[in-house]
Amino acid sequence: MFGGNRRAPRCARCAKLLGMRIGVLGGTGPAGQGIAARFADAGHTVILGSRDRAKAEAVVDELRRQWGERVQTLVPGTNADAAGADVDVVVVGTVADAAVETTRALAGDLRGKVVVAMANGLEKRGSEFRAVLPEEGSIAEAIQAAAPDAKVVAALQHVPAKALAALDRELESDVLVVGDDDEARDLVLDLVDEIPGLRAFDAGSLQNARGIEAVAAPLLTINLRHKGEATLRITGAGGRRT
Repeated sequence: MFGGNRRAPRCARCAKLLGMRIGVLGGTGPAGQGIAARFADAGHTVILGSRDRAKAEAVVDELRRQWGERVQTLVPGTNADAAGADVDVVVVGTVADAAVETTRALAGDLRGKVVVAMANGLEKRGSEFRAVLPEEGSIAEAIQAAAPDAKVVAALQHVPAKALAALDRELESDVLVVGDDDEARDLVLDLVDEIPGLRAFDAGSLQNARGIEAVAAPLLTINLRHKGEATLRITGAGGRRT
């Protein structure tokens, strides 16, 4: 089924993940395209969703032209397809302004599913970015409120979309993963660990997404002012919690 791009797992713990079906809502945007390509490259079937199926098809065609067999398990669809009954994990890859609305519209389809929130609420003022957090405290918590029966996990907020999309470049970033459901959080930790160059860290409950999302503002300000791609690195931490 997976042909040439099905890869051996990088860790024994990750072996169970091979062949998962992952949906990406808003997969035609920069972050959505990047994470969809990365998960396809890891050997998962990825449904790249969009409000406009034709747009999803065009994006998948372009990614296949660019990366060939590395993304052969990437398929186009609507956002409803990406949240479908046969999908194991759903990533909300839309821009921040659309994340909650998109989730709410598909709340019934997301019931019981692991839903990954990766958006940051930001506004640019002059030469800096500032965090914009909703009443719930974070976009991840607002997504959980919009789909109360989903298992929302926040992750990947500090990985630049441009870097995610560059499959010929190994990433260099640590990822804080938070969520209230232990099994869902562990699953996302393992999925992140599958991506070369990323290290996943268990950072606790979903409430901690407030701090994670807020940190994106100074990181992007550094990138803007220093013309770089600053990301997050954790030092001094031990191995994965058991």
